[in-house]
Amino acid sequence: MEAENQTKFSKFLLLGLSEDPELQPLFFGLFLSMYVVAVLGNLSIILAVTSDSHLHTPMYFFLFSLSFVDICFITTTVPKMLVNIQTQNKDISYIGCLTQVYFFMIFAALDNFLLTMMAYDRFVAICHPLYYTVIMNPRLCVLLVLVSWVIIFWVSLLHIVLITRLNFCIDTEIPHFFCELTQIIKVACSDTHINYIFLYVLTALMGVLPLSGILFSYSQIVSSLMRMSSAGRKYKAFSTCGSHLSVVSLFYGTGLRVCLSSAVTHSSQTSSIASVLYTVVTPMLNPFIYSLRNKDVKGALGRLLCRAGSCPR
Repeated sequence: MEAENQTKFSKFLLLGLSEDPELQPLFFGLFLSMYVVAVLGNLSIILAVTSDSHLHTPMYFFLFSLSFVDICFITTTVPKMLVNIQTQNKDISYIGCLTQVYFFMIFAALDNFLLTMMAYDRFVAICHPLYYTVIMNPRLCVLLVLVSWVIIFWVSLLHIVLITRLNFCIDTEIPHFFCELTQIIKVACSDTHINYIFLYVLTALMGVLPLSGILFSYSQIVSSLMRMSSAGRKYKAFSTCGSHLSVVSLFYGTGLRVCLSSAVTHSSQTSSIASVLYTVVTPMLNPFIYSLRNKDVKGALGRLLCRAGSCPR
């Protein structure tokens, strides 16, 4: 009963990236800047897609969804970190920590699923262009996103239910700048075997399967491009995949970096710094990758800015 009360009324202490007080103003300014850039960049993509009829296609519907998820993804972790730095308070309540874990898992998994959908969309567009409008119809696109939300909602909820079974000591320290699932399991005072088994199984299913889908889609795309005789068609087809490939490389590359840093080193600070790459840097860079490499998005953003500035037609 005592352990249960400790869990119910306990709070966690987020140690952050560094306990050096001289570095806190630097971290605050850096992360605030990255957060603002990420939100404004992804919001620009959302406004461009919604305001330009030329972008009302499956590919840009998924891009719209990715930008929305990225805003939610970075908002899950960075604002709380900024508040803690500003108030010089490391506390996060038990309920607040579980809430952060829950939404972090949802938006991280949605990023994964959306990148897979975008790869499938490019596969159909390049390998089966005549059937593209039939296969990638609006109903299927919306259904794919909704099904992803439902699956991830229940999977994340199961993780939270399993965490509530664990006991934690009062004022448990988490060597991270946000409540991350594996870190929460590590600091538990009770048996965590079931949590780890569920974590590894779901990570394999929800990580390996989408990545396999992406690799399969691009293997078919490359095979189709090799059979094309026209250099112009090859360039046009590849240019539509360039932005997505860059985002996929960034997302999985940074995610792999985090996994390797956790496996190779026991330094929590190294793992936390690596986590910054996919929790903050990736959502910040995604809109720039799409806007700089995609002429349709650049054109839509230009028209949006022109309308905002009342440019003469």
